[in-house]
Amino acid sequence: MVDASTSAAYVTAGEEFQRDMNYVPTRITADGRDGYPVEAGRYRLIAARACPWANRAIIVRRLLGLEGAISMGLTGPTHDQRSWTFDLDPGGVDPVLGYERLQQAYFARFPDYPRGITVPAIVDETDGKLVTNDFAQMTLDLSLEWTAFHREGAPELYPEHLRDEMDVVMKRVFTEVNNGVYRCGFAGSQESYEAAYDRLFVALDWLEERLAGRRFLMGESITEADVRLFTTLARFDPVYHGHFKCNRQKLSEMPVLWAYARDLFQTPGFGDTTDFAQIKKHYYVVHSDINPTQIVPKGPDLAGWLTPHHREELGGRPFGDGTPPGPPLPAEVVPASGAALAA
Repeated sequence: MVDASTSAAYVTAGEEFQRDMNYVPTRITADGRDGYPVEAGRYRLIAARACPWANRAIIVRRLLGLEGAISMGLTGPTHDQRSWTFDLDPGGVDPVLGYERLQQAYFARFPDYPRGITVPAIVDETDGKLVTNDFAQMTLDLSLEWTAFHREGAPELYPEHLRDEMDVVMKRVFTEVNNGVYRCGFAGSQESYEAAYDRLFVALDWLEERLAGRRFLMGESITEADVRLFTTLARFDPVYHGHFKCNRQKLSEMPVLWAYARDLFQTPGFGDTTDFAQIKKHYYVVHSDINPTQIVPKGPDLAGWLTPHHREELGGRPFGDGTPPGPPLPAEVVPASGAALAA
C-alpha cells in the first residue's frame, strides 16, 4: 500500500524496502531447452544507461564482443508508471521492434503481465515478444551460453574454478550493496533506514579491506563480480550519497574503493558505457516522492574519474588471457554530455 501523501510508489510509509525478485525466468541457451536457442541476429537487448541492472548487461555484452550477435535498443532515462519508453529514437519508436514502450514487448508475450516493466530485457525480434528480464541470469548466460559468438580475446567473466567463491561474493554484493543502497533510499521509517545504512557501510568496509591487497574482487582479473559492483559504485556519489541518504562517506572518500572504481572506469567497457547525465536524470526525476521538485543536481565534478588510480601496482591482468574490447560502436557511444571529461 502506497502512502496516500505520495504520488509515486517507491516508498511505503512505515515499511522497509523489499525488492520484487520475480522475473521472467526463460533462458536463451545453446541447446534451446526453453524454446529460445542462441542465434545471432535474433534477439535485441533493451537497456537503459541510467539503470544499474541494465548497465551490467551493456558492459558484459561489450566485454564479450557480442554487439554483432545481439542488437541493442536504448530507452530514455525516465519512465512513467506504465513503462520505459524509447524517447531517444526518432519519433519515440524503437527502430527494430517498432514499439514506443517496452511494455508492448511484455504484453505481446504476457497480455496480463502483472509486474513492473523492467530493464534489461531481451526481446525476440522475430515476434516482438519478451524472452527474459532476469538480469542476474542474463549476464551469466551471455558468458556461458553465447560462447560461439564471443569475440576473439573475450575474457572469462565467470571462470569455473572461481564460481563457488564468486557466488558467495556476488550474493553479498547484491544484498548489501547493489540492493542495500535502495533499502536506504526507499526506507519507509527511520528504523528501517538506519538498519539499511549500517548494513551498507559494513559491506563497503568489507570491500575496502578485500580490495586493499588484490586488484579485483576475485584476484588478478576482471570477472562478473566486478561488473556487478561497478555499476553501484559509479552511481554512488552522483545519486546514492545524497538522494538515497547513503552519506557516511562519498565514494571519493573511501580510498581503496575509489581507486578500484577508477581502475574499472578507465578500462574499456566500463567508463565508456556509463552516462552520468542519464543516471542523475533518472533517479532525481522518476523518484518524485523522494525528490518532489525533480531538480537534478549539477554536481559532482566528474573529472576525478580520469585521475591516476595506481592499482596497476598490485599487478594482475585485467582481461586474463584475453584482450580489451575495441571501441564502442558509433551508435553506442555515450554522448559527451554524460561522459566524464578531463578537467
